[in-house]
Amino acid sequence: MLILILQIITALVLITVIILQSKGTGLGAGFGGNSNYHTKRGVEKSLFYLTIGVSLLFIGLAILSAL
Repeated sequence: MLILILQIITALVLITVIILQSKGTGLGAGFGGNSNYHTKRGVEKSLFYLTIGVSLLFIGLAILSAL
């Protein structure tokens, strides 16, 4: 039961971080629209690493709940 609650909280945090991260990317960016490649700095870099960390935590909890 605890793993399920942690997984729900992690999912909500992951959704929030992804929404905060995708500030300027629209549907056109995925299909060859204005392709800006730049280095991540400051808050953008922190959100990027936070997204990776939370997603790995979510995957780990999903595997743990399947056992």
